[in-house]
Amino acid sequence: MNEETTRMMPRLIAPVVVWLVTTVLLVVAPGLDSADPSVAGSPALGSVGWWVALAVLTGQAAALLGRRSRPLTVLLVVAAGAVALAMSGAGDATSLSSTPVVVAAWSAVTSTPLPHRIRALAGGLAGAGLLVAAGTAVSQTSIGVAAGTAVLAGLVQGAGVIAAPALLAATVRARRDVREARTDLADAVDREQSAQIAAAIAEERTAMARELHDIAAHHLTGIAVMTGAVERQIDTDPAGAKESVRQVRTQSTAMLRELRGLVTLLRSPGQTEEASGHERLAHLPSLVEDARRAGLSVSLSTLGPEAAFERVGPLAQLSAYRTVQECLANAARHAAGAPCEVILDAREPGEVVVTVRNGPPPGPVSSGPPRRRGLGLVGMQERADLTGSTLEAGPTAEGGWQTRLRIPAAVTAEVSG
Repeated sequence: MNEETTRMMPRLIAPVVVWLVTTVLLVVAPGLDSADPSVAGSPALGSVGWWVALAVLTGQAAALLGRRSRPLTVLLVVAAGAVALAMSGAGDATSLSSTPVVVAAWSAVTSTPLPHRIRALAGGLAGAGLLVAAGTAVSQTSIGVAAGTAVLAGLVQGAGVIAAPALLAATVRARRDVREARTDLADAVDREQSAQIAAAIAEERTAMARELHDIAAHHLTGIAVMTGAVERQIDTDPAGAKESVRQVRTQSTAMLRELRGLVTLLRSPGQTEEASGHERLAHLPSLVEDARRAGLSVSLSTLGPEAAFERVGPLAQLSAYRTVQECLANAARHAAGAPCEVILDAREPGEVVVTVRNGPPPGPVSSGPPRRRGLGLVGMQERADLTGSTLEAGPTAEGGWQTRLRIPAAVTAEVSG
């Protein structure tokens, strides 16, 4: 079975089923009429009228093949089959045309582009209903039913054949449209989030390039000046030359350390030149105090010797400080009024663990459209990865949130010069 056949199979199922059902009923109807002599509303099997009815029903089923590409046209053509059957003398067999009309009405509601073609859809449904009503009225009149009763029966038949499937199809289409709208909204939120992350990364890289230029220019200028002095002092002042060489070494070491810091840790957006790189674990009490003054119920606990925290390298200290800062901001934003605690744990010799935990928000959590995922957790993970640390973040069993940063021994053993 090739690809073209696979695509056509769903289109063929409904027309084939409709043709089989109507053909079987057309074959059985004369036998049912003969069982009751008082009823003779269907054409005799094999008669000209019977073959005409079979041809019309087959044409209706064939027209259903185009129900998805031209739904309104197919609906009117199929509904006109009821008039054709009635005019050919099919009698009660005219009602067999209702089956393909039901399928065509369903396809018209589910396939017609909305809302700009809502008037065309309404007109098509009304026109199809009138055609079915006319065909039913003519067929009922032909078998001896009174004109008034025939017209009433036609209106009821037309309304039932069109309105019922149209209402059901409209309900199904509405549910489908809502589901697609939710999917599109979620995709849009994901695309916006990806764009924000890409913009934030680009901004950080631009800031890093500026810092690299400033640091390299500053240190290399000093090194150039000192190496010029060494050249003049080598013969006249060997002791001064040695001191200048030591200064060159100090400048080179400082430059390499700071360049490594900027390559491995991007400065936070909006951070000032004076504040860059100065935040350490020793500044966390001040950060916690500021959070308290802002209304956050937060405590700070220190486990293990305080000297162990001083062995943490400056890059890892800055990363830990920024992580705690971001966690406290998130707690104030998403769990206002919930208790929060910051724990510094240096009891294990191989690592320093920084934990920030807050309780569940005291108020009910609102439900609504998909929420945008913030950049805070992305930034914390980037800092952890770039300093060789491990970040663990997620909800607690009580409904709160916990973030834990593990700084390994390789980072705590970093030397400062």
